[in-house]
Amino acid sequence: MAFDSVLSLSAIVFFLVLSHGCFAQLGQDQQQSSQQQVQSEGALGTQQHRFRARTDCRVQRIQAREPDQRIEAEAGITEIWDQNNNDELRCAGVAAIRHVLQPKGLLLPSYTNAPQIYYVVRGRAIQGTVISGCPETYESYPQSGGRERQRIRDRHQKVRQIREGDILAFPAGVARWVYNNVDSPLICVSLLELNNDANQLDVNIRKFFLAGNPPQDLQRRSQEREHQLRQEQNAGNVFSGFDEQTLADIFNIEPETARRLQGQDDRRGNIVKVERDFEVASPESEEEEEERERERRLNGLEETICTVRQRLNIDRATRADVFNPRAGRVTTFNAYSLPILNYIQLSAEKGFLYGNAILAPHWNVNAHSIIYVIRGSGRLQVVGNFGNTVFDGRVQEGQLIAVPQNFAVVKKASEEGLEWVAFKTNGAAVTSQLAGRVSAIRNMPEEVVMNSYDISREEARSLKYNREEITVFGPGSRSQRGGRAS
Repeated sequence: MAFDSVLSLSAIVFFLVLSHGCFAQLGQDQQQSSQQQVQSEGALGTQQHRFRARTDCRVQRIQAREPDQRIEAEAGITEIWDQNNNDELRCAGVAAIRHVLQPKGLLLPSYTNAPQIYYVVRGRAIQGTVISGCPETYESYPQSGGRERQRIRDRHQKVRQIREGDILAFPAGVARWVYNNVDSPLICVSLLELNNDANQLDVNIRKFFLAGNPPQDLQRRSQEREHQLRQEQNAGNVFSGFDEQTLADIFNIEPETARRLQGQDDRRGNIVKVERDFEVASPESEEEEEERERERRLNGLEETICTVRQRLNIDRATRADVFNPRAGRVTTFNAYSLPILNYIQLSAEKGFLYGNAILAPHWNVNAHSIIYVIRGSGRLQVVGNFGNTVFDGRVQEGQLIAVPQNFAVVKKASEEGLEWVAFKTNGAAVTSQLAGRVSAIRNMPEEVVMNSYDISREEARSLKYNREEITVFGPGSRSQRGGRAS
C-alpha cells in the first residue's frame, strides 16, 4: 500500500515536471514566434520601402513637366521636380533638381540621402567632393612669391574643373560643393534615385547642409507644403541643432565662431555670393586632370575610394557610340565608362538629333529613363503595356519627362533639332529597338513576321530591311535601301 502511494506520488511529480517543461517550451515558442513576427514585419517594412515605387506604377498619362518648386537664393536659383507631385517620377522612385549659379555663386556644401548624377547644361565652374576618411591631396599656396610661397596655406581634398557636357556622379551621403568662377551663369540638372538601396530613409528628398540656413522648401515633403507656406522659415544646417558651447569645445573655437557655424541668422539661402577672393588649388584644364589620372599609381584602398573618378565629359562628338551624318548622334555613359556608376547604379545617355531626324522607337530593358531637354524641341510618343498612348506631344528646352521601364518611346526632332540628356536608373542600362538594323523586327525570321502581322513575304521583307540605319534615322519617309549609318 505504501509502495502504491509512493508510486502514485512519483507519477504526479513526473507529470507536473513534464507539464511545466511543455508549457515553458510552449511559452518560449510563442515568444520566439512573436519575435519572428515582429522581425518579419520589420523586414516587410524595409522591403515595402525598397519596392514602394515599383508597386505604385499605375501610369495612365505622362506629361512633359516644368519644375514644381522654385527657390531663390542670394546668388542663384534652385528648381525641383518633386516625385510626390508626379506619378511617373514616383513610379521611378526619383526626383530632379536644377541649379542656376550666378557668377561668384557658391552652392553650399551638402549631402543627400540618395545617389545623385549631375549634367552640366551650360557654363563652367569648380567643384569639390568631400569623402569621409580620405586625405587632403591638394595644397594651396599664397599668391605672392618668396618665402611665403614655401609655407602651405591650406590642404583639402580634390577640386576639379567642370564644364558644359560633364556628367558627375555622387554616392549617397557624400558632401559636395560648386563655385562659379567665371563671368557667365552655370546651369546644371541632376537626378536623385530615392528608391536606391543606399537610401535607408523614406522616398523623399532629404538634403543635409553643412553650412548656411537654407529654406525649408529644400527639405520639406511636398504633402506638408500646404500647411507650411511661410517662405521666411528656414531649415538650418546640421550644426544648428547642436549646442553652441558643445561646438565651441569640439572645434576648439570661440562661441561667436560656433554661432556663425550654425548659421541661424544667415538669410542668403543655399547659393551664396562670394565677396572676397576665392583661391583653391585645382587643375588648370581637363587635359591636365586627365594627365594626373594617368600618372597616378595604384595604392590599394585610396585608389578605389578616395581617388575614385567621378566626372566624364560626354559632349564630344568623338565619344559618340552611334553617329549618322544625316541624323545625329547618341552617347551612352555607364558603369563601363565610369566604374563609380556600378556602385550607385545610375547611368546616362546624351542625344542630339538634327532637324526632323528620328531616334528609333525602343524600350528600356532594365531601367526607367528620365529625359531632360537641353536645347531645341521635338515630338515624343510613349506607349504603355496595353498598347495605349500615355504621351504624344511636344517637348522643349527645360522640360523633363519620365518614361517608365519597358514603355516604348520614339523621338522626332523639330526643324531646329533636339538635344537631350536621359538619366537611367541602372548602372548598365540597356535599350531594345523596334526598328532599324539592330531591331527586334529585324532579328525575327520572315515566317514569324508574316504570321504575326498577317502580311505577305514581300511586306515582311520591306518591314525588316527598308530601314538600314542604326538608332538615329535621317529625315524622310524612307531611307535608301543599302544606306549605312557611320
